[in-house]
Amino acid sequence: MMEAYVFINSDPGDLWQITEAMLKIDGIKMAHAVTGQFDVVAYAEFSNIDGLRDIIDSVRSLKGVQKTQTAIAIPPRLK
Repeated sequence: MMEAYVFINSDPGDLWQITEAMLKIDGIKMAHAVTGQFDVVAYAEFSNIDGLRDIIDSVRSLKGVQKTQTAIAIPPRLK
């Protein structure tokens, strides 16, 4: 299982609707409205890069989403 964090900039006033809608997207496990550079941050789990692409496409299709940035988590090294 792979993991990523998706950071979203939203139109003014849309962050709560985006946060709620993101929780309905398959693969999104958590979504929170936040302060700072981004308006919403979400945690996603997926089995391959195609799965991540599907998640990102779904997020970008939500009303009010201006921009996304994704950080794929790097798994720990095996010792």
